[in-house]
Amino acid sequence: MSHPAYVRTEGPALPLHLLDRAGYPAWLAALPAATAAWLQTQGFEAAPGTAALLPGEAGVAGAVLGIGDRLDPYAYAHGPAALPSGAWVPAAEPAPAERAALQLGWGLGSYRFERYKAAPRTPARLRLAELDAEALDVLDACMRVRDWVNTPTQDMGPEHLEAIAGELAAAHGAQVQVFAGETLLEHGFPAIHAVGRASHRAPRLIALRWGEASHPHVAIVGKGVCFDTGGLDLKPADGMRNMKKDMGGAAHALALAGLVMARGLPLRLTLLVPAVENAVGPDAFRPGEIVATRKGVSVEIDNTDAEGRVILCDALAYASEQKPDLVLDFATLTGAARVALGPDLPALFANDDALAESWLAAGRATRDPLWRMPLWRPYLRYLTSDVADLANAGSRMAGAVTAALYLERFVPEGLPWAHLDTYAWNDSARPGRPPGGEALGLRAAYAMLKARAGA
Repeated sequence: MSHPAYVRTEGPALPLHLLDRAGYPAWLAALPAATAAWLQTQGFEAAPGTAALLPGEAGVAGAVLGIGDRLDPYAYAHGPAALPSGAWVPAAEPAPAERAALQLGWGLGSYRFERYKAAPRTPARLRLAELDAEALDVLDACMRVRDWVNTPTQDMGPEHLEAIAGELAAAHGAQVQVFAGETLLEHGFPAIHAVGRASHRAPRLIALRWGEASHPHVAIVGKGVCFDTGGLDLKPADGMRNMKKDMGGAAHALALAGLVMARGLPLRLTLLVPAVENAVGPDAFRPGEIVATRKGVSVEIDNTDAEGRVILCDALAYASEQKPDLVLDFATLTGAARVALGPDLPALFANDDALAESWLAAGRATRDPLWRMPLWRPYLRYLTSDVADLANAGSRMAGAVTAALYLERFVPEGLPWAHLDTYAWNDSARPGRPPGGEALGLRAAYAMLKARAGA
């Protein structure tokens, strides 16, 4: 297998020493005096995220990367930008788990979104004796999320999400069914239609099915709001600026499904992506409207900018009808989750403690952290409507919790369900985390599903 972040085993490569602060003094003491003095003069201490070049008679003889947690891919992600372009090989062969983390981190650190602008330089490339195939597939899934979220809406509308699902299906022998435009009403998806009807691009529900009937059945749902103006409750300019990322939940769901299929996990998948553009127009849904839903629950529109849960409720109801063993949904759903947990920690809600803990444990193991938030049902009072069964928004209190409670209304009691309110975005540059789209909770979700499948 090959990937542009890596080089094949043949050919020259400079040695790369991967050191933490604890191991650095002993390594330094074994160096020739001149090389040790060179590093000491620079004040290099192998702190996480640092790098230093080693001198040689012909120029650069190698380099040292300061790292922290050896099982955290991001411990190595500064390497591709910190080192000169060219090939680098670990000076000592890492243990298998560390090698997989190194490989993944190097790939994440090499990522550049180049669809519209070339990268300013070629990242340093890593040479490994053997590439870990699973780590390579995980990397590809993460990069797909980044690419899809970074793509502006003119090239990432509902029809493009449909095309992505079709490509995944063709690659892995899955089947795709699409309900689009007025067909949504004919087949019982009125809430998806209501949110997307004002756009010139038809709303749709994309369904992908894969796997053997005898395998455990997992339904994955992803919010696909390809651009969110806020609707008639129009967002201010700053709030609308990055709303191409509001399909980040769909990006996670599609990438996770693709990863499960690529790895051949013994699971049966139903992937559902409600894909819309929340646009302003003569037919836009309005505050105060009563929207029908697939489940028969009437919803009063308190705020048209709380549209994600409105499309998800039809998709979750349909997912539940398929009688899966488990339902997962991904959504860039609330700013309240970001206020509570910041950009790095997706908010996890679940109606099943064992499911929640398995996802949290997978996050700890993969260094892809999540934080569980409560489904505090007394807060359903904030979604009370005088004229409908439910309001789509209400009080500003506990916004992430009330959004999750809204979604839970459309999942049958007893069906294990987890909802991830993820940011899908980096606001600023850090090693391995360039500004723009980001996969948050994806690696943990895959590890959790792999464990549940016994693979």
